[in-house]
Amino acid sequence: MMGSAHADDSAVILLYHHVSDSTPASTSISPEQFKTHMTYLAENFHVMPLPDVVAALQQKKSLPPKTVAITFDDGYRNILENGHPILQSLSLPYTVFVNPDEIGRLSNQLTWDDVKAMHDDGVDFANHTLDHIHMLNRLPDESKAAWLERVWGNVEEAEQKLESHIGESLKYLAYPFGEYNEVLAEKLASNGYVGFGQHSGGVSSYSDFTALPRFPAAGRFANMEPIKVKMNSLGMPVTASGVDDPERTNPIIDETITLKIDGNDVRLSQAACYFQNEKLPIEAGPGTLSYTLDTVLPTGRSRINCTAPSNSQNRRYYWFSQPFFVSRQDGTYPD
Repeated sequence: MMGSAHADDSAVILLYHHVSDSTPASTSISPEQFKTHMTYLAENFHVMPLPDVVAALQQKKSLPPKTVAITFDDGYRNILENGHPILQSLSLPYTVFVNPDEIGRLSNQLTWDDVKAMHDDGVDFANHTLDHIHMLNRLPDESKAAWLERVWGNVEEAEQKLESHIGESLKYLAYPFGEYNEVLAEKLASNGYVGFGQHSGGVSSYSDFTALPRFPAAGRFANMEPIKVKMNSLGMPVTASGVDDPERTNPIIDETITLKIDGNDVRLSQAACYFQNEKLPIEAGPGTLSYTLDTVLPTGRSRINCTAPSNSQNRRYYWFSQPFFVSRQDGTYPD
């Protein structure tokens, strides 16, 4: 399969948080709109359990056309009350990334009995850290080694608690706020974990399995027409991103970054890259797409999205997102 991009080497992972009319709008989708999303998926896509999608891509095995996986971050009770019945009625599998130290302790969270009952119904549960920390936050005078030991201890303790309650350890980590860096990604890989971000894009066998992209599908991203385009997107076959570390110590970025792209199905002549809704200057060559960014990155999270049409799949777009993370001066990150 390597050597060219294929629609059967691609999937989309969707990200939700709340299914509710009464929770923060930015991370919520109404039960009615969620039912619209799920019905559309059930009628037009092949929805698979996340572990099956990840395993197929890691092993470079073909996936059914238009494969999608559904995920939630944070173990909110409204997932069970409002989302689960819809998903069960349509026989759609899904995964919830939870914070074990918040399960059963906060009134808006699932209980461990809920988690076990949902797991018995086929729902997968995975790690979102013990308590939803900003993983890149540094304590005063904390060395990089001490920081890594502290945050990795949090991940491993959360994994142990999950396994003790449900008897399963997927070794998946969804980074809270989608924040990660090169050192953390290497730690995940060396310990056999798969990481999940909150930047956009399809996934493929070419993807970085320490930070798989997921499309946010709630809040301002819940509108049906744009989400249809994202559901139909393809994982861009990027072999080199031109960025070693998404965490930037210097927020000033004035460089040209080049993506190396495999295969001949990505129509680079019609590629486009965007930063904060502004189109960037780009250059496309054989198997390369370069974008130039001349700006001061904002504190917190930002991203560049690049897309290009598929030559073989009508009205489908390859999609790649490059996140950037910039801390405050004190080494912490905003929510």
